[in-house]
Amino acid sequence: MVDFEQIKGFVFDLDGVIANTSAYHAKAWHQLADELGVEWTDDLANQLKGVGRMDSLNLILKSGGKENDYTEDEKKKFAAEKNDNYLKLLETLDSSEILPGMGEFIKDISERHYLISLASSSKNSPRVLEKLNLAKYFNERVDPATLKHGKPDPEIYRRGAEILNLKPEECIGLEDAIAGVKSINGAGETSLGIGDSKLLHEADIIFKDTSQVTLENIKNAMLIPSR
Repeated sequence: MVDFEQIKGFVFDLDGVIANTSAYHAKAWHQLADELGVEWTDDLANQLKGVGRMDSLNLILKSGGKENDYTEDEKKKFAAEKNDNYLKLLETLDSSEILPGMGEFIKDISERHYLISLASSSKNSPRVLEKLNLAKYFNERVDPATLKHGKPDPEIYRRGAEILNLKPEECIGLEDAIAGVKSINGAGETSLGIGDSKLLHEADIIFKDTSQVTLENIKNAMLIPSR
């Protein structure tokens, strides 16, 4: 892991890191799983965290033994239905859904002139940031439509550094999902995992929850790596 002084930018996941939108995604996927006759479990919900729309749908179908039951056109229809449900749920979203401490942290690093990008698999992330009143702090956002691979492939986090004109080793990536942490590590960035230390054990730094995410805590953690 690099020295803290080398860090010039932060690359953020969105769902479950900045705001509670992961719960909105889970509810929309749960609705679709019920419609398809696939049992919804905590394990399935965890598998979908940080994963793109079509990959998530395929995981649900595989979980129910239905991966060969539908054409690609039918799958696209299901994915669009899920997104429609998600957008309806988003109508109630506002800044009160920002996770504890994250609004203050993002404002702090912006004022200290760190560069900030978003590496979310969600194509709705610009809308979410606007509704959270955080869009003004983000210098750049990775467009998931331009990516060839989803998490855990490192492409999205590598791109998150590139659009800031930074080297991967100059960036810290923030994630709450196993796939995301693997993506950050593969990109060559310092990984900051938020959540269960057993699930996120591959992260360089692990904080139990977002309230612990401060520059001072990150600096201290980088002196004593988690792995």
